[in-house]
Amino acid sequence: MPDERVVALRTRMAQMQAVRAVGRVDSIDGATIWVRGLSREARIGDQLRLYRPGLTLEGEVLRIRDGLVNMLPYDTPEGLALNDRVAVLGAPTLAPDDSWIGRVVDPYGRPLDGLPLSPGPRRRPFRASPPPAAERRGLGSRLATGLAAFDTFLPLVRGQRIGLFAGSGVGKSRLLGRLTRDVAADIAVLALVGERGREVQEFVRTVLGPNGMARTVVVAATSDRSPLERRRCPLAAMTVAEHFRDQGAHVLYLADSITRFAEAHREVAVASGELPALRGHPPSVAHQIMRLAERAGPGIEGTGDITGVFSVLVAGSDMDEPVADILRGVLDGHVVLDRTIAERGRFPAIDLLRSVSRSLPDAATEQENRLLLSARHLLGTYARSETMVRAGLYREGEDAEIDMAVRAWPELDSFLAEDAPQGPEAAFKRLELILRRAGSVQPRSPANPGRRAAGPGMPATRPRG
Repeated sequence: MPDERVVALRTRMAQMQAVRAVGRVDSIDGATIWVRGLSREARIGDQLRLYRPGLTLEGEVLRIRDGLVNMLPYDTPEGLALNDRVAVLGAPTLAPDDSWIGRVVDPYGRPLDGLPLSPGPRRRPFRASPPPAAERRGLGSRLATGLAAFDTFLPLVRGQRIGLFAGSGVGKSRLLGRLTRDVAADIAVLALVGERGREVQEFVRTVLGPNGMARTVVVAATSDRSPLERRRCPLAAMTVAEHFRDQGAHVLYLADSITRFAEAHREVAVASGELPALRGHPPSVAHQIMRLAERAGPGIEGTGDITGVFSVLVAGSDMDEPVADILRGVLDGHVVLDRTIAERGRFPAIDLLRSVSRSLPDAATEQENRLLLSARHLLGTYARSETMVRAGLYREGEDAEIDMAVRAWPELDSFLAEDAPQGPEAAFKRLELILRRAGSVQPRSPANPGRRAAGPGMPATRPRG
Protein backbone atom coordinates (compact mmCIF):
# COMPACT_ATOMS: atom_id res chain seq x y z
CA MET A 1 0.00 0.00 0.00
CA PRO A 2 1.59 3.36 -1.00
CA ASP A 3 2.68 5.80 1.71
CA GLU A 4 0.17 8.60 2.43
CA ARG A 5 2.78 11.24 1.57
CA VAL A 6 3.34 9.61 -1.81
CA VAL A 7 -0.42 9.65 -2.39
CA ALA A 8 -0.55 13.33 -1.44
CA LEU A 9 2.32 14.13 -3.82
CA ARG A 10 0.62 12.27 -6.66
CA THR A 11 -2.60 14.16 -5.96
CA ARG A 12 -0.82 17.51 -6.13
CA MET A 13 0.93 16.55 -9.34
CA ALA A 14 -2.37 15.49 -10.90
CA GLN A 15 -3.86 18.88 -10.07
CA MET A 16 -1.06 20.86 -11.69
CA GLN A 17 -2.02 22.72 -14.83
CA ALA A 18 0.40 23.41 -17.64
CA VAL A 19 -1.88 26.08 -19.10
CA ARG A 20 -3.91 28.69 -17.23
CA ALA A 21 -6.33 31.33 -18.47
CA VAL A 22 -4.67 34.76 -18.28
CA GLY A 23 -6.28 38.20 -18.26
CA ARG A 24 -5.07 41.77 -17.80
CA VAL A 25 -5.64 44.46 -15.18
CA ASP A 26 -8.26 46.83 -16.59
CA SER A 27 -8.59 49.26 -13.67
CA ILE A 28 -7.82 49.61 -9.97
CA ASP A 29 -10.74 50.84 -7.89
CA GLY A 30 -9.61 51.52 -4.32
CA ALA A 31 -8.87 48.16 -2.68
CA THR A 32 -10.28 46.09 -5.57
CA ILE A 33 -8.95 45.33 -9.05
CA TRP A 34 -10.98 44.92 -12.25
CA VAL A 35 -9.59 42.34 -14.70
CA ARG A 36 -10.58 41.87 -18.34
CA GLY A 37 -10.36 38.67 -20.36
CA LEU A 38 -11.38 36.24 -17.61
CA SER A 39 -15.15 36.66 -17.41
CA ARG A 40 -15.72 33.31 -19.18
CA GLU A 41 -13.09 31.45 -17.14
CA ALA A 42 -13.35 32.74 -13.57
CA ARG A 43 -16.10 31.94 -11.08
CA ILE A 44 -17.19 33.67 -7.88
CA GLY A 45 -14.82 32.63 -5.10
CA ASP A 46 -12.00 31.50 -7.43
CA GLN A 47 -8.44 32.47 -6.57
CA LEU A 48 -6.54 34.72 -8.94
CA ARG A 49 -2.81 35.43 -9.12
CA LEU A 50 -1.41 38.69 -10.45
CA TYR A 51 2.08 38.66 -11.97
CA ARG A 52 4.42 41.62 -12.29
CA PRO A 53 8.25 41.61 -12.33
CA GLY A 54 9.29 41.47 -8.70
CA LEU A 55 5.69 41.17 -7.43
CA THR A 56 3.15 38.39 -7.09
CA LEU A 57 -0.25 39.12 -5.59
CA GLU A 58 -3.16 36.74 -5.02
CA GLY A 59 -6.82 37.50 -4.47
CA GLU A 60 -10.37 36.25 -4.80
CA VAL A 61 -13.15 36.87 -7.32
CA LEU A 62 -15.97 38.95 -5.83
CA ARG A 63 -18.02 40.06 -8.84
CA ILE A 64 -18.31 39.39 -12.58
CA ARG A 65 -20.06 41.86 -14.88
CA ASP A 66 -19.80 43.46 -18.34
CA GLY A 67 -16.89 41.23 -19.35
CA LEU A 68 -14.86 42.20 -16.26
CA VAL A 69 -13.89 40.31 -13.13
CA ASN A 70 -13.62 42.11 -9.78
CA MET A 71 -10.76 40.84 -7.60
CA LEU A 72 -10.14 41.60 -3.93
CA PRO A 73 -6.41 41.03 -3.27
CA TYR A 74 -5.00 39.50 -0.11
CA ASP A 75 -2.67 42.49 0.24
CA THR A 76 -2.74 46.16 -0.72
CA PRO A 77 -2.55 46.83 -4.49
CA GLU A 78 0.50 49.09 -4.18
CA GLY A 79 2.93 48.75 -7.09
CA LEU A 80 0.36 47.43 -9.56
CA ALA A 81 -0.23 48.91 -13.00
CA LEU A 82 -2.69 48.56 -15.85
CA ASN A 83 -2.24 45.52 -18.14
CA ASP A 84 -0.47 43.43 -15.49
CA ARG A 85 -1.13 39.73 -16.08
CA VAL A 86 -3.70 37.87 -13.95
CA ALA A 87 -4.17 34.06 -13.98
CA VAL A 88 -7.04 31.91 -12.69
CA LEU A 89 -6.00 29.39 -10.03
CA GLY A 90 -9.44 27.86 -9.48
CA ALA A 91 -11.52 27.33 -6.35
CA PRO A 92 -9.48 27.29 -3.11
CA THR A 93 -9.33 23.96 -1.27
CA LEU A 94 -7.62 22.51 1.78
CA ALA A 95 -5.99 19.10 2.25
CA PRO A 96 -5.84 18.33 6.00
CA ASP A 97 -3.67 15.49 7.22
CA ASP A 98 -3.26 13.57 10.46
CA SER A 99 0.30 14.91 10.69
CA TRP A 100 -1.13 18.40 11.32
CA ILE A 101 -1.83 17.52 14.96
CA GLY A 102 0.43 19.64 17.16
CA ARG A 103 0.99 22.20 14.41
CA VAL A 104 0.07 25.83 13.75
CA VAL A 105 -1.10 26.53 10.19
CA ASP A 106 -2.70 29.38 8.27
CA PRO A 107 -6.13 29.12 6.59
CA TYR A 108 -4.51 27.81 3.39
CA GLY A 109 -2.70 24.93 5.09
CA ARG A 110 0.72 26.58 5.14
CA PRO A 111 2.84 26.10 8.29
CA LEU A 112 3.30 29.06 10.64
CA ASP A 113 5.79 27.36 12.95
CA GLY A 114 8.68 27.22 10.47
CA LEU A 115 8.59 23.44 9.98
CA PRO A 116 7.69 21.43 6.86
CA LEU A 117 4.06 20.42 6.51
CA SER A 118 2.65 17.71 4.26
CA PRO A 119 -0.84 18.06 2.77
CA GLY A 120 -3.25 15.14 2.94
CA PRO A 121 -4.30 12.98 -0.02
CA ARG A 122 -7.80 14.49 -0.27
CA ARG A 123 -8.58 18.12 -1.01
CA ARG A 124 -11.70 19.53 0.64
CA PRO A 125 -13.73 22.67 -0.10
CA PHE A 126 -13.78 25.42 2.52
CA ARG A 127 -17.57 25.63 2.39
CA ALA A 128 -18.72 22.05 2.76
CA SER A 129 -22.37 21.20 3.37
CA PRO A 130 -23.44 20.10 6.87
CA PRO A 131 -24.43 16.44 7.35
CA PRO A 132 -28.01 15.73 6.20
CA ALA A 133 -30.39 16.81 8.95
CA ALA A 134 -32.53 13.65 8.77
CA GLU A 135 -29.48 11.37 9.12
CA ARG A 136 -27.69 13.04 12.03
CA ARG A 137 -27.50 11.35 15.39
CA GLY A 138 -28.77 13.01 18.55
CA LEU A 139 -26.57 14.58 21.20
CA GLY A 140 -24.29 12.15 23.01
CA SER A 141 -23.15 11.64 26.58
CA ARG A 142 -21.94 14.25 29.05
CA LEU A 143 -18.28 15.19 28.73
CA ALA A 144 -15.84 15.80 31.55
CA THR A 145 -14.39 19.32 31.22
CA GLY A 146 -12.19 19.67 34.29
CA LEU A 147 -14.26 22.67 35.45
CA ALA A 148 -16.93 22.37 38.14
CA ALA A 149 -19.27 24.94 36.56
CA PHE A 150 -19.38 23.04 33.25
CA ASP A 151 -19.54 19.61 34.84
CA THR A 152 -22.68 20.60 36.78
CA PHE A 153 -24.65 23.74 35.90
CA LEU A 154 -23.57 24.06 32.25
CA PRO A 155 -22.94 20.51 31.03
CA LEU A 156 -21.30 20.01 27.65
CA VAL A 157 -22.35 16.84 25.84
CA ARG A 158 -20.88 15.18 22.77
CA GLY A 159 -22.01 16.98 19.62
CA GLN A 160 -23.30 20.06 21.46
CA ARG A 161 -22.60 23.62 20.26
CA ILE A 162 -22.23 26.36 22.87
CA GLY A 163 -21.28 30.03 22.77
CA LEU A 164 -18.96 32.01 25.06
CA PHE A 165 -20.18 35.60 25.24
CA ALA A 166 -17.72 38.04 26.76
CA GLY A 167 -16.14 41.45 26.52
CA SER A 168 -12.41 41.92 26.18
CA GLY A 169 -10.20 41.17 29.16
CA VAL A 170 -12.56 38.99 31.20
CA GLY A 171 -10.70 35.68 30.82
CA LYS A 172 -12.24 34.33 27.62
CA SER A 173 -8.91 33.16 26.16
CA ARG A 174 -7.93 31.52 29.42
CA LEU A 175 -11.23 29.63 29.52
CA LEU A 176 -10.86 28.55 25.88
CA GLY A 177 -7.40 27.23 26.70
CA ARG A 178 -8.76 25.21 29.62
CA LEU A 179 -11.50 23.71 27.46
CA THR A 180 -9.02 22.91 24.68
CA ARG A 181 -6.77 21.03 27.11
CA ASP A 182 -9.29 19.34 29.36
CA VAL A 183 -12.55 18.53 27.54
CA ALA A 184 -12.80 14.80 26.88
CA ALA A 185 -12.29 14.58 23.08
CA ASP A 186 -9.95 12.81 20.67
CA ILE A 187 -8.80 15.88 18.73
CA ALA A 188 -9.11 19.64 19.27
CA VAL A 189 -9.12 22.14 16.40
CA LEU A 190 -8.74 25.80 17.36
CA ALA A 191 -9.38 28.79 15.06
CA LEU A 192 -7.69 32.04 16.14
CA VAL A 193 -9.26 34.83 14.09
CA GLY A 194 -7.78 38.31 14.09
CA GLU A 195 -5.53 37.81 17.11
CA ARG A 196 -2.39 39.89 17.63
CA GLY A 197 0.67 38.12 16.29
CA ARG A 198 2.43 37.76 19.62
CA GLU A 199 -0.72 36.35 21.22
CA VAL A 200 -0.78 33.33 18.90
CA GLN A 201 2.63 32.14 20.06
CA GLU A 202 1.82 33.04 23.66
CA PHE A 203 -1.43 31.08 23.50
CA VAL A 204 0.29 28.02 21.99
CA ARG A 205 3.22 27.99 24.41
CA THR A 206 1.70 29.27 27.65
CA VAL A 207 -2.04 28.61 27.59
CA LEU A 208 -2.07 25.28 25.72
CA GLY A 209 1.44 24.08 26.47
CA PRO A 210 2.93 20.81 25.19
CA ASN A 211 0.12 18.71 26.66
CA GLY A 212 -2.61 20.76 24.98
CA MET A 213 -0.82 20.93 21.63
CA ALA A 214 -0.29 17.16 21.64
CA ARG A 215 -3.87 16.73 20.40
CA THR A 216 -4.56 20.15 18.85
CA VAL A 217 -4.43 21.72 15.39
CA VAL A 218 -4.28 25.53 15.53
CA VAL A 219 -5.45 27.51 12.49
CA ALA A 220 -4.52 31.19 12.81
CA ALA A 221 -5.07 34.38 10.82
CA THR A 222 -3.64 37.36 12.69
CA SER A 223 -5.10 40.86 12.69
CA ASP A 224 -2.72 42.09 9.98
CA ARG A 225 -3.97 39.55 7.43
CA SER A 226 -6.51 40.40 4.75
CA PRO A 227 -10.25 40.16 5.51
CA LEU A 228 -10.43 37.26 3.04
CA GLU A 229 -7.91 35.30 5.08
CA ARG A 230 -9.51 36.18 8.43
CA ARG A 231 -12.92 35.18 7.10
CA ARG A 232 -11.51 31.88 5.85
CA CYS A 233 -9.84 31.00 9.17
CA PRO A 234 -12.85 29.44 11.00
CA LEU A 235 -13.94 27.82 7.72
CA ALA A 236 -10.52 26.20 7.35
CA ALA A 237 -10.56 25.03 10.97
CA MET A 238 -13.99 23.48 10.43
CA THR A 239 -12.66 21.73 7.32
CA VAL A 240 -9.83 20.26 9.42
CA ALA A 241 -12.35 19.17 12.06
CA GLU A 242 -14.45 17.45 9.39
CA HIS A 243 -11.37 15.56 8.20
CA PHE A 244 -10.98 13.94 11.63
CA ARG A 245 -14.75 13.56 12.15
CA ASP A 246 -15.04 11.53 8.95
CA GLN A 247 -12.45 9.12 10.39
CA GLY A 248 -14.76 8.47 13.35
CA ALA A 249 -13.04 10.77 15.86
CA HIS A 250 -14.75 13.00 18.39
CA VAL A 251 -13.48 16.51 17.59
CA LEU A 252 -13.62 19.57 19.83
CA TYR A 253 -13.88 22.67 17.60
CA LEU A 254 -13.20 26.10 19.11
CA ALA A 255 -13.44 29.45 17.30
CA ASP A 256 -12.12 32.70 18.77
CA SER A 257 -13.93 34.73 17.76
CA ILE A 258 -17.06 34.71 15.59
CA THR A 259 -17.24 38.49 16.02
CA ARG A 260 -13.97 38.95 14.12
CA PHE A 261 -15.18 36.45 11.53
CA ALA A 262 -18.30 38.59 11.04
CA GLU A 263 -16.23 41.78 10.84
CA ALA A 264 -14.00 40.24 8.17
CA HIS A 265 -17.06 39.13 6.22
CA ARG A 266 -18.43 42.68 6.47
CA GLU A 267 -15.28 44.08 4.84
CA VAL A 268 -15.50 41.56 2.01
CA ALA A 269 -19.26 42.05 1.55
CA VAL A 270 -18.94 45.84 1.37
CA ALA A 271 -16.16 45.49 -1.23
CA SER A 272 -18.48 43.29 -3.29
CA GLY A 273 -21.22 45.91 -3.23
CA GLU A 274 -23.47 44.56 -0.46
CA LEU A 275 -25.02 47.27 1.69
CA PRO A 276 -25.02 47.08 5.52
CA ALA A 277 -28.40 46.48 7.09
CA LEU A 278 -28.01 44.84 10.55
CA ARG A 279 -26.45 47.66 12.61
CA GLY A 280 -23.52 47.91 10.23
CA HIS A 281 -23.45 44.25 9.17
CA PRO A 282 -24.60 43.05 5.73
CA PRO A 283 -27.68 40.78 5.57
CA SER A 284 -25.53 37.82 4.46
CA VAL A 285 -23.69 37.72 7.80
CA ALA A 286 -26.53 35.74 9.39
CA HIS A 287 -26.28 32.99 6.78
CA GLN A 288 -22.48 32.86 7.08
CA ILE A 289 -22.63 32.39 10.85
CA MET A 290 -25.48 29.88 10.82
CA ARG A 291 -23.89 27.80 8.05
CA LEU A 292 -20.60 27.62 9.94
CA ALA A 293 -22.31 26.62 13.20
CA GLU A 294 -24.46 24.00 11.47
CA ARG A 295 -21.38 22.17 10.18
CA ALA A 296 -20.55 21.30 13.79
CA GLY A 297 -22.66 18.91 15.84
CA PRO A 298 -23.41 15.19 15.71
CA GLY A 299 -22.34 13.29 12.62
CA ILE A 300 -24.12 10.60 10.67
CA GLU A 301 -23.75 6.84 11.14
CA GLY A 302 -20.17 5.72 10.59
CA THR A 303 -18.57 9.08 11.41
CA GLY A 304 -17.63 10.95 14.57
CA ASP A 305 -19.00 14.15 16.07
CA ILE A 306 -17.88 17.78 16.29
CA THR A 307 -18.51 19.48 19.62
CA GLY A 308 -18.36 23.23 19.02
CA VAL A 309 -17.39 26.18 21.23
CA PHE A 310 -17.89 29.58 19.56
CA SER A 311 -16.75 32.75 21.31
CA VAL A 312 -18.35 36.17 20.76
CA LEU A 313 -16.88 39.55 21.74
CA VAL A 314 -19.81 41.39 23.29
CA ALA A 315 -19.16 45.12 23.47
CA GLY A 316 -20.69 46.75 26.53
CA SER A 317 -22.40 43.48 27.55
CA ASP A 318 -24.92 44.00 24.74
CA MET A 319 -26.29 40.48 24.29
CA ASP A 320 -28.70 41.75 21.62
CA GLU A 321 -26.07 42.99 19.16
CA PRO A 322 -26.38 41.21 15.77
CA VAL A 323 -23.59 38.61 16.01
CA ALA A 324 -24.52 37.55 19.56
CA ASP A 325 -28.22 37.45 18.72
CA ILE A 326 -27.66 35.32 15.60
CA LEU A 327 -25.40 32.82 17.35
CA ARG A 328 -27.55 32.51 20.45
CA GLY A 329 -30.46 31.44 18.26
CA VAL A 330 -28.62 28.54 16.57
CA LEU A 331 -26.53 27.13 19.42
CA ASP A 332 -27.36 24.59 22.12
CA GLY A 333 -26.46 26.87 24.99
CA HIS A 334 -24.62 30.06 25.89
CA VAL A 335 -22.19 31.02 28.64
CA VAL A 336 -21.93 34.68 29.65
CA LEU A 337 -18.69 35.98 31.17
CA ASP A 338 -19.23 39.12 33.25
CA ARG A 339 -16.67 41.91 33.74
CA THR A 340 -17.92 42.70 37.26
CA ILE A 341 -17.24 39.10 38.34
CA ALA A 342 -13.80 39.16 36.72
CA GLU A 343 -12.92 42.43 38.46
CA ARG A 344 -13.49 40.86 41.87
CA GLY A 345 -11.08 38.06 40.96
CA ARG A 346 -13.26 35.04 40.26
CA PHE A 347 -12.29 33.05 37.15
CA PRO A 348 -13.92 31.80 35.05
CA ALA A 349 -16.13 34.87 35.43
CA ILE A 350 -19.34 33.01 34.53
CA ASP A 351 -22.62 34.80 35.19
CA LEU A 352 -24.58 31.65 35.92
CA LEU A 353 -28.00 33.28 36.05
CA ARG A 354 -27.57 34.55 32.46
CA SER A 355 -26.07 31.29 31.16
CA VAL A 356 -27.83 28.12 30.08
CA SER A 357 -27.04 24.71 28.60
CA ARG A 358 -29.82 23.26 26.47
CA SER A 359 -28.52 19.75 27.12
CA LEU A 360 -30.34 19.92 30.45
CA PRO A 361 -32.32 18.24 31.92
CA ASP A 362 -31.39 15.19 29.81
CA ALA A 363 -27.64 15.42 30.56
CA ALA A 364 -28.18 14.97 34.31
CA THR A 365 -29.95 12.46 36.54
CA GLU A 366 -33.13 13.28 38.41
CA GLN A 367 -31.22 13.85 41.66
CA GLU A 368 -28.64 16.04 39.90
CA ASN A 369 -31.37 18.16 38.32
CA ARG A 370 -32.91 18.73 41.75
CA LEU A 371 -29.56 19.95 43.04
CA LEU A 372 -29.11 22.30 40.09
CA LEU A 373 -32.59 23.77 40.44
CA SER A 374 -32.09 24.32 44.15
CA ALA A 375 -28.68 25.96 43.67
CA ARG A 376 -29.93 28.23 40.89
CA HIS A 377 -32.85 29.26 43.06
CA LEU A 378 -30.52 30.21 45.91
CA LEU A 379 -28.26 32.22 43.60
CA GLY A 380 -31.28 34.00 42.14
CA THR A 381 -32.63 34.79 45.61
CA TYR A 382 -29.27 36.21 46.67
CA ALA A 383 -28.98 38.30 43.50
CA ARG A 384 -32.41 39.85 44.13
CA SER A 385 -31.68 40.62 47.78
CA GLU A 386 -27.94 41.42 47.62
CA THR A 387 -28.33 45.19 47.67
CA MET A 388 -30.64 45.01 50.68
CA VAL A 389 -28.33 42.60 52.55
CA ARG A 390 -25.17 44.62 51.90
CA ALA A 391 -26.89 47.86 52.89
CA GLY A 392 -27.83 46.34 56.25
CA LEU A 393 -31.55 46.58 55.58
CA TYR A 394 -32.12 42.88 56.13
CA ARG A 395 -31.86 41.05 59.46
CA GLU A 396 -31.30 37.32 59.69
CA GLY A 397 -34.46 35.37 60.46
CA GLU A 398 -36.88 37.58 58.55
CA ASP A 399 -37.01 35.26 55.52
CA ALA A 400 -35.89 31.62 55.53
CA GLU A 401 -35.04 31.54 51.80
CA ILE A 402 -32.87 34.66 52.01
CA ASP A 403 -31.13 33.19 55.05
CA MET A 404 -30.30 30.02 53.08
CA ALA A 405 -29.15 32.06 50.10
CA VAL A 406 -26.84 34.22 52.23
CA ARG A 407 -25.34 31.11 53.87
CA ALA A 408 -24.85 29.31 50.55
CA TRP A 409 -23.63 32.17 48.37
CA PRO A 410 -19.92 32.29 49.35
CA GLU A 411 -19.46 28.57 48.77
CA LEU A 412 -21.56 28.49 45.60
CA ASP A 413 -19.62 31.44 44.16
CA SER A 414 -16.35 29.72 45.01
CA PHE A 415 -17.64 26.45 43.53
CA LEU A 416 -18.09 28.10 40.10
CA ALA A 417 -14.33 28.76 40.02
CA GLU A 418 -13.25 25.29 41.15
CA ASP A 419 -11.56 22.62 39.08
CA ALA A 420 -13.18 19.21 38.73
CA PRO A 421 -10.31 16.81 38.06
CA GLN A 422 -12.35 13.77 39.17
CA GLY A 423 -15.27 14.41 36.81
CA PRO A 424 -18.95 15.37 37.07
CA GLU A 425 -19.91 12.85 39.77
CA ALA A 426 -17.39 14.27 42.24
CA ALA A 427 -18.45 17.82 41.33
CA PHE A 428 -22.09 17.02 42.07
CA LYS A 429 -21.14 15.52 45.45
CA ARG A 430 -19.35 18.74 46.28
CA LEU A 431 -22.41 20.77 45.21
CA GLU A 432 -24.71 18.59 47.31
CA LEU A 433 -22.50 19.14 50.34
CA ILE A 434 -22.71 22.92 49.89
CA LEU A 435 -26.50 22.81 49.66
CA ARG A 436 -26.79 20.57 52.72
CA ARG A 437 -24.77 23.05 54.75
CA ALA A 438 -27.18 25.77 53.68
CA GLY A 439 -30.17 23.56 54.52
CA SER A 440 -31.51 23.68 50.96
CA VAL A 441 -31.49 20.07 49.71
CA GLN A 442 -35.04 18.90 49.08
CA PRO A 443 -35.87 15.15 49.15
CA ARG A 444 -37.78 13.54 46.29
CA SER A 445 -41.53 13.75 46.74
CA PRO A 446 -42.85 10.20 47.45
CA ALA A 447 -46.31 11.19 46.22
CA ASN A 448 -45.00 11.92 42.73
CA PRO A 449 -42.24 9.38 42.02
CA GLY A 450 -42.58 9.82 38.23
CA ARG A 451 -41.84 13.55 38.32
CA ARG A 452 -38.62 15.44 38.88
CA ALA A 453 -38.82 17.06 42.29
CA ALA A 454 -38.19 20.77 42.24
CA GLY A 455 -36.03 23.07 44.28
CA PRO A 456 -37.55 25.73 46.53
CA GLY A 457 -39.94 27.92 44.63
CA MET A 458 -39.41 26.02 41.37
CA PRO A 459 -42.12 24.03 39.55
CA ALA A 460 -41.67 20.32 39.03
CA THR A 461 -41.01 19.16 35.48
CA ARG A 462 -42.40 16.16 33.72
CA PRO A 463 -39.92 13.61 32.33
CA ARG A 464 -39.52 13.72 28.55
CA GLY A 465 -41.07 11.10 26.32
